[in-house]
Amino acid sequence: MGKNIAEKILAQASGKKEVVPGDIIEAKVDTVMFHDVTGLIVIRSFEELGVNEIFDLNKVVMHIDHSVPPAQPGRAEVHKIMREFVKKYGIKYFYHGEGICHQVMIEKGHALPGQLIAGADSHSTTYGAIGAFGTGVGSTEMAAILATGKLWLRVPETINFELTGKLPSMVMSKDVILYIAGKYGTDVAQYKAIEFTGQTISDMSVSSRITISVLAVELGAKAGLVAPDEKTVTFLKNRTNKPFKIVRSDSDCQYEKTYSVEVSKLEPQVACPHDVSNVKPVSQVEGKKIDQAFIGTCTNGRLEDIEAAAKILKNRKVNPDVRMIVTPASREVYIQAMRAGYIEILLEAGAVVTNPQCGSCAGYIGMLNSGEVCITSQNRNFKGRMGSADSELYLASPATVAASAIKGMITDPREFM
Repeated sequence: MGKNIAEKILAQASGKKEVVPGDIIEAKVDTVMFHDVTGLIVIRSFEELGVNEIFDLNKVVMHIDHSVPPAQPGRAEVHKIMREFVKKYGIKYFYHGEGICHQVMIEKGHALPGQLIAGADSHSTTYGAIGAFGTGVGSTEMAAILATGKLWLRVPETINFELTGKLPSMVMSKDVILYIAGKYGTDVAQYKAIEFTGQTISDMSVSSRITISVLAVELGAKAGLVAPDEKTVTFLKNRTNKPFKIVRSDSDCQYEKTYSVEVSKLEPQVACPHDVSNVKPVSQVEGKKIDQAFIGTCTNGRLEDIEAAAKILKNRKVNPDVRMIVTPASREVYIQAMRAGYIEILLEAGAVVTNPQCGSCAGYIGMLNSGEVCITSQNRNFKGRMGSADSELYLASPATVAASAIKGMITDPREFM
């Protein structure tokens, strides 16, 4: 019997010929990552261990990305502690203000196909988009990994989402993964790996696949994998000189279950408050008045997302009753968007464009007041996620967010085709 991607990567990482779901393994990690939200606990826990050095400085990446510049005195103190930790232990890869950790990890070649990557952030499933087993760990567990370079875990079962059909105009990968969350629920992949396959995935850009893998964790997944292909290799070309291994599932591999999703008739989707699985077609929620529209985050802050918004907003204005915030996912994306003219279009339309960071998604900037409604391209719509517990978040694609910003209410982006 053949093996799937997750089993192959975990066998390689644990030094075993093969592993099967349910095996308990001690695996060597290829890369570890933490940021300024989890960093303080990671650092304090690491120093409480009493070790004198980090297991491998070439495999550790630190980011300040959630509150940049720091929005509260406490955040500034965390930044100071992180910088001191970098100097004390000689951390080689430290990014401050470069962008959202998951985007920067992939852009800078710190996440590569075939790797086992542990991140002290739940959305570390992102790295599955390029064929790595990326998974989130707790802050204290990250401290132990920094000391040992090893991660203990149970080999998960793998489920397969086979996506077929051509996406209709104005329907994006965000709509696909929201549809899956709505149809199958947020526990369909509880402690399982997901592999996304099919022609729809093959047709997607790497950026679109990243959106899919980011949100795998919202289905309960331990990892959200896409087999690397020529698009993956082309994307990574000139980003790293490190060798990497392309790992793909065998044709006769075993999945716990396969779900088939046909997308050719899919309409834009919206996740309504206060759960990612509370998903409805846009036709069922259009007309809902909004106070804020936000495009950004590790989910939808890439160039193609900003381009989609700019095409809709070109020669149009944001509704005067709406504040619109756009946050590029990284400095690289910001520069690309400027050179393409997208930032100018957004500013002329009335949007506020921020520096690359996690601020709005994490509730540090663009906070909502009681009773306010935001349509957003981010990954979670839990109560109080962007401010008041009495506010409401509706998750949607960048196209739907842009269309809604113009009309001042949730709007089907196909109106602007």
